[in-house]
Amino acid sequence: MSDNAARAALLAHLRQRFPGRTVDELPGVRGPIKALVPGFRILRVHPARAGDWWLYVTSGCWEATQHHGHGLEFCLAAPRDEWLNRESITMNAYYHCGPATQRLDVGHTVPIGRPWLDDSACDHYLVSLPYPFGPDFEVCNWEGGAHARILWLLPITEAEKDFRREQGLEALEVRFEEQAINPVDPRRDSVV
Repeated sequence: MSDNAARAALLAHLRQRFPGRTVDELPGVRGPIKALVPGFRILRVHPARAGDWWLYVTSGCWEATQHHGHGLEFCLAAPRDEWLNRESITMNAYYHCGPATQRLDVGHTVPIGRPWLDDSACDHYLVSLPYPFGPDFEVCNWEGGAHARILWLLPITEAEKDFRREQGLEALEVRFEEQAINPVDPRRDSVV
């Protein structure tokens, strides 16, 4: 399947999951992503109403790394539309599409290298299942049995990253649920 056909399938998937919302395409931020993923794009889902989340979804990771028609794309939810969100998702795509030893999957963490947004204590991403978007969101099926699994880049603190390493992913997710975190609040408190 070509990158254009994969992108069309992903766009259709997002429009079906978010009916009535604007879904547009943006380039990744300038930098080396084009060397690894020449057709890299960011699909941006606008909020339905003021106060709803913005959603950014990669397009091109699947094409660059797929194996027998199965691969990953990533999403990032945010409280507002900002260039830093595009930078973050582009950087994660670049990392994932690099050497095979860098492939990301559920439970992995990735340093951001700065606060996520504003002066947030969240300076890492946890690669997670996309729980907030429902079970039908995670897998985008395409013709011929190919599919992209869409994983969520959840901003977390360094303490939460360390807790996940020591206690496991499930223990961290229990803490998130018990404390009912707002995953798009840059100023949220750490759960550990």
